[in-house]
Amino acid sequence: MALSYKARRRLSLLVLVIGLPGYIMVAVVIMSAIPRPPIWAELLIYIALGVVWALPLKAVFRGVGKEDPDAERRDS
Repeated sequence: MALSYKARRRLSLLVLVIGLPGYIMVAVVIMSAIPRPPIWAELLIYIALGVVWALPLKAVFRGVGKEDPDAERRDS
């Protein structure tokens, strides 16, 4: 099922406003619960966690910053 442009914009806003802060809190809690790894390993873990959240949501964010492609069809 393909999401419309408007639905992708709303979903991306929801993800960025609610989902991302929640993900950050969960990642920090998990990292504080485990014994502290060496600084280089901790840096790699945080970099990986910073990239991993966006991979499944790539389709939602694709093209959201551009003009509505359906607007041209509706105007004519």
